[in-house]
Amino acid sequence: MSETLHPTLGKERIKSLDILRGIAILGILIMNIQSFAMPGAAYLNPTAYGDLEGVNYWVWVLGHIFADQKFITIFSILFGAGIVLVTQKAEERSGKSAGLHYKRNFWLLIIGLLHAHLLWYGDILVAYAVSGFIVYLFRKMKPRTLIIVGMLVFSVHTFIYLLFGASVPHLPEEAMLDISETWIPSSEQIQLEINAITGSLSEQISYVSESALVMETMVFGIMMFWKTAGLMLIGMALFKMGVLSGLKSSGYYKKGILFGVILGIPLILYGLIQNQNANFSFEYSMFIGSQYNYWGSLFLSFSYICAIMLFANSERFQQLKAQFAAVGQMALTNYIGQSVIGVLIFFGIGFGLFGQFSRIEQVGIVIGIWFLQMAWSKPWLDTFKFGPLEWVWRSLTYGKKQTIKKKYESPSH
Repeated sequence: MSETLHPTLGKERIKSLDILRGIAILGILIMNIQSFAMPGAAYLNPTAYGDLEGVNYWVWVLGHIFADQKFITIFSILFGAGIVLVTQKAEERSGKSAGLHYKRNFWLLIIGLLHAHLLWYGDILVAYAVSGFIVYLFRKMKPRTLIIVGMLVFSVHTFIYLLFGASVPHLPEEAMLDISETWIPSSEQIQLEINAITGSLSEQISYVSESALVMETMVFGIMMFWKTAGLMLIGMALFKMGVLSGLKSSGYYKKGILFGVILGIPLILYGLIQNQNANFSFEYSMFIGSQYNYWGSLFLSFSYICAIMLFANSERFQQLKAQFAAVGQMALTNYIGQSVIGVLIFFGIGFGLFGQFSRIEQVGIVIGIWFLQMAWSKPWLDTFKFGPLEWVWRSLTYGKKQTIKKKYESPSH
């Protein structure tokens, strides 16, 4: 690898990207907490497990409208932007970027596989790494082309699910039963999941690993690749346009907020009403009914991005912005840190409280983790150049142990 290559240091970072990434990392926990605390089916189907009355109903509704798929969409867009940013810098320094990109993604894949199979099956890093291997090839396209191709790739999942939804009435009864059990499992299946998650370490890892394998094969093929790769391509375009770097005018971002809200909120609300009218039946809600939020989230996420860019460009809340940026600069550490805390609270290796927390009680856990990550990230980065896992990732990528203490200011080559 060229001697001129080195990790991106603090003075080279784009602050708005770190702020956006920090808010996205904190935001995805609003939804991920459900997979740590409750049987997996409850994430997609709110009627599958737990109390859905009163305040718990409203926690789910507000989470569905404003959080579900919104922050992970932003995170995926940022990953695409990161590919352009890293490869552009590498090409400026050495004239090439493929070796760096593929090494970087390979080690992210390894970290993701360890996370998914040993800690939590809901991992997104494996999907990012695999998608990133392919998306890299499109990085030189013009922004307009990237958006068109990205939207087309993003649409493939919708076509697959519409086909599935249309074919459901014609499936054999046994096949319909198998599919329906993933949407609304029996009390026996739920108890088996609770027993596995709260059981011995080997039982816990066995269940998590089997679930992760399903996510990395079937779910990746029918949804995750198309969604992730499409959003990465869109992220590449938005970065090249200066949208994610806070370079657009205030007027642009204000119009973007309005555009995203006007297109996103009605779609999401219409889907919510349709799914409730269908009593969240798997025949409708699992396939066709899921697409309203899938698309509504894309638009609403854009409005979030625009609002956060206005926030990042303002002269106010400097301390708060610095805290968000620190969380974002340590995104990998904080993302996996959320899993470690979730596992310790809910899984058998820790307190074994899986299946015992209502949705409103989960909100309290989320706020507690937010407080911890907001409180520790900036003090850490006041002393160190990288988060702990970022340091590991960079050291593996560059093939040499990186200097982590800030008092050694010369970059490691």
